[in-house]
Amino acid sequence: MDALITAVRPQDVAREVESMLQRGNVDRFVLRPVSHGGMLDQERLGAARYAAGVQAVVELEAAVAAQPR
Repeated sequence: MDALITAVRPQDVAREVESMLQRGNVDRFVLRPVSHGGMLDQERLGAARYAAGVQAVVELEAAVAAQPR
């Protein structure tokens, strides 16, 4: 199941990811960009990846939309 992350601050992103993981059934996280893929989005991605662990997939929403299904 995919989870959309909308928090802006990296520490809030990590908390949101941890909360969703505790609720279960989430293996993919999609972050809604707030700085057009810039430095803040990269920091948010790092926080989400750290909180999610190696088993989860973490991506920016723009990158997900560009991928063919």
